[in-house]
Amino acid sequence: MTGSGDRGPRERMIFSAAQLLRRDGVAATGMRDVAAHAQAPRGSLQHYFPGGKDQLVNEAVAWAGRYAAKRVARFVAAMDAPSPSGLFAAMVRQWTDELEATGSLAGCPVAAATVDCADGVESTRVAAADAFACWRRPVAQALTGMDVPEARAEALATLMVSALEGAILIARAERDPRALTTVARELAPLLDGAVARTDAG
Repeated sequence: MTGSGDRGPRERMIFSAAQLLRRDGVAATGMRDVAAHAQAPRGSLQHYFPGGKDQLVNEAVAWAGRYAAKRVARFVAAMDAPSPSGLFAAMVRQWTDELEATGSLAGCPVAAATVDCADGVESTRVAAADAFACWRRPVAQALTGMDVPEARAEALATLMVSALEGAILIARAERDPRALTTVARELAPLLDGAVARTDAG
């Protein structure tokens, strides 16, 4: 999950917070760590985030949801013949590529915030729920565009995001991509089987 790009200090701090959350979780990510990672003046934290760490975490979670959502369109555009299994394989490949390139895997900042804060910080729970919804929505829309019935597309989008998040967790623990490649392989027939057939008998 990269792409800090040419951004101002506020945007760099949100991006940096997302990177640190996915690596270290909420509790171990301090405001000073974020400022250092973003190469931003420490005093700018209070200026840009008067709500403190909770506000910064919530904005990083929202950023991560939008980032994941935008990648869905890119994955579909890159496929010669878009299919549900092809979309899911692309979603998975983002994580297997990172693991194979670095030998380790950082997690999803939305998942990290959910695990650390869902029971204690209501605003972060809401931000995480919104981020997951932001991610699922374009997945469902992409599936509908591949002739998956709308009601089924929403359910499969939830399945795809849930399976991917679980596989990321196992792959992090094992430092092995097997869980990721397994979910992509095993879900492929189910996903492609949901495409409405229009063949005339």
